Amino acid sequence: MRCVVQASDQLGEGPIWAAREGRLYWFDIKGRRLSWYEPSTDARGAFELPVRASAAAPRAKGGLLVATEKGLGVCDPATGTLGIVQPYDLGDGFRTNDGKIDPQGRFWWSTMDDDGGKRPGAVFRTGPDMKTVRVLTGIHIPNTISVSADGRTLYMADSKLKTIFAHDVDQLGQVREFAHTRGEAGSPDGSAIDAEGYLWNAQWGAWRIVRYAPDGRVDRIVRVPVEQPTSCAFGGPDLATLYVTSAWDELFHQQRAEQPLAGGLFAFEPGVKGMPLPEFAG
Repeated sequence: MRCVVQASDQLGEGPIWAAREGRLYWFDIKGRRLSWYEPSTDARGAFELPVRASAAAPRAKGGLLVATEKGLGVCDPATGTLGIVQPYDLGDGFRTNDGKIDPQGRFWWSTMDDDGGKRPGAVFRTGPDMKTVRVLTGIHIPNTISVSADGRTLYMADSKLKTIFAHDVDQLGQVREFAHTRGEAGSPDGSAIDAEGYLWNAQWGAWRIVRYAPDGRVDRIVRVPVEQPTSCAFGGPDLATLYVTSAWDELFHQQRAEQPLAGGLFAFEPGVKGMPLPEFAG
């Protein structure tokens, strides 16, 4: 596990690989910043955002579709601009949290109460026609939001419950418990699915990434040099590298001093490739 960008993100989130650009993008939600990293050249950059944003999908027309606290926007990283194209009132004190495109090209994204998820948030799904529907409610800290390669299963974590659920995509009300960290130090946060159908989950407060088998069994645990890994995404030209975002938010001064890389972007080669994800066609 190596730190590839010492980003110092307060709340790093939403890593996404843009294959056409050869870049990994990710957000600092509370820092209102979008960062990028090109592994082929070791180039990196960042720019400030006018609103808090947390998740994105590369667009077939260029740029990124972005979930923000003001609704869905389109970002042009080349110019450092972000414009809201589908305004959405999330409610006072709410912001977006996790999100990812599915193999069918639909963008799933979530909202949460900024006060630690005291009030329940929701999950939305946006199709290539930009029609957006609220598909799940009652989730306090919605994370993971990853759809299996066959499009049948939505993996959805409620970090407050320390549980990852598996939903039937066609009937989201049909749900089962997939895995949990109850009784352990950490909570499930963001995830990525590999080419073998296993789920890699960043676990906030646990210093680790956990690989879960399709039956929910713990297959592997990879230690991270920071306490609060937040999410992960496969990247690189062959999707052989797993990138991990992290945060220093909520750490005490002494904890931050002991974790100088907290908020950085990390990477390692897990020995399995990631599941390819499409660009957003809308």
